[in-house]
Amino acid sequence: MLNVLVVEDFAPFRKILSSMLRSNPQIQFIAEVSDGLQAIEKAGELQPDLILMDIGLPGLNGIEAARRIKLLSPRSQLIFVSQESAADIVREAFRVGASGYVVKTDAGRELSAAVDAVLAGKYFIGGRFAGQDVVRTTDGRVPDSKISTVAQKPHSPSLHEVVFYSDQSSFLEIVAQFLGSALNSGDVTVVAVTNSNREALVHRLQAMGVNVPALIEEGRYISLDPTQLLDSFMVKGLPERNRFQKIAGSIIQMAAKAFRKEHNRIVLCGECAPVLCSQGSAEAALRLEQLWNEIAQLNPIHILCPYPLVSFEGTEGLDVQEQIRDEHSAAYFR
Repeated sequence: MLNVLVVEDFAPFRKILSSMLRSNPQIQFIAEVSDGLQAIEKAGELQPDLILMDIGLPGLNGIEAARRIKLLSPRSQLIFVSQESAADIVREAFRVGASGYVVKTDAGRELSAAVDAVLAGKYFIGGRFAGQDVVRTTDGRVPDSKISTVAQKPHSPSLHEVVFYSDQSSFLEIVAQFLGSALNSGDVTVVAVTNSNREALVHRLQAMGVNVPALIEEGRYISLDPTQLLDSFMVKGLPERNRFQKIAGSIIQMAAKAFRKEHNRIVLCGECAPVLCSQGSAEAALRLEQLWNEIAQLNPIHILCPYPLVSFEGTEGLDVQEQIRDEHSAAYFR
């Protein structure tokens, strides 16, 4: 039975990592700390079999913390779970003693394989690093042990992403950047956010230099009410497939009329499923995400679903959050 130390300063993501680890029957005990200096102290005390370590930590960054931990607890296996994906940073992580590296947005599909590989004495690199020369030991050599990886999902013309945010300021920053980038690229945006967020989002976009009234006139900024949308296709508390397909098809047809070039696509950001989730209707939210996946298979669209972290409190909430992550091509935490 194994002891694990999780080092991550963002509490919601730290809990997600711990929840994912608990599904491994070999793991007996999980300790959590939030900064690099605490990690060194706890590693010396616990002598853990496995450490999951972020890089961007307060107090002392993960790279330097790992370097010191390896002196105090040399038998501990180390997997970095970080948002950093630059090859030079990954190489440095292995040089200080890591046995695995997973990018945070890939953790949902790669962490379990990484843990299994490292505990079996192998090195693990995420699928996005396949073919890159990133695994180097402290003396610069490529290790003899087998290197495991996870094949990346084939690219799809569509993206369906989720972001879990902590407060309205984070919501506005994320969504405004997402929509602003799409609009600057000539894409057509469909925005279905609640009344409490709609006006603030427009103000944020205009502060970024986006002329929202002109884009509305061009048909490239389409604003919808999530409550009215839900009313149009919900039946007995669940989204009805035929009704949803009809509504979604109408939205896509309306947006496509504003295309300027063939390569442009429709970008959607909506709170329909998050509203259902916040109301305690997790089953309906998951079903709606699945229906959007069906639409995304047939149309070149990019969807961003923003969920407030407050909707996922407790063990049951974390289970729901994991199911929602599984319905998306990528997940982010802010």
